[in-house]
Amino acid sequence: MLKGQDIVVLLALAGRPPVTMRETAARIAFDPAGVTRSLRRLTEAGLYSRERDAVLLPQAEEFLVHGLRYVFPARMAGESRGLATAWAAPPLDGEFGETASLPPVWMHPEGTVRGIALEPLHEIVPAAALADARTWRLLALVDAFRVGDARVRGVARGHLHDELRRG
Repeated sequence: MLKGQDIVVLLALAGRPPVTMRETAARIAFDPAGVTRSLRRLTEAGLYSRERDAVLLPQAEEFLVHGLRYVFPARMAGESRGLATAWAAPPLDGEFGETASLPPVWMHPEGTVRGIALEPLHEIVPAAALADARTWRLLALVDAFRVGDARVRGVARGHLHDELRRG
């Protein structure tokens, strides 16, 4: 069974050249042993190939777009200060104009955005986002699938496709 940290590892590796476990762990502020365990689960799920040492992009994209919100449903809390996610963070932050509602955020003491707290996929998400801008963009897109309406998910899908292949 996949865990939230597995999705963070998947996004950190997707579309990028192979790197060591230690480099991957540093990229997302995680431990190398945790990365190894995540890769084992991702391989079993058919989202990562050990032979190619790469994320299987078509399978990963299909899972992220269509399955992730059912496996990792969004859990919202009250108002909080944190890091912007979903449509409030790049690359979606300019797509929908201003809204009267508060944006979704991951609670974090270094966060500068006041919004509605969204429980991240795993506790390492805010640190991973701060450590790597591309991983932050991908995590925000994944959250758009978890909390967004059909319009948001449709726009996020195009951005996700581009981001995964851009590396």
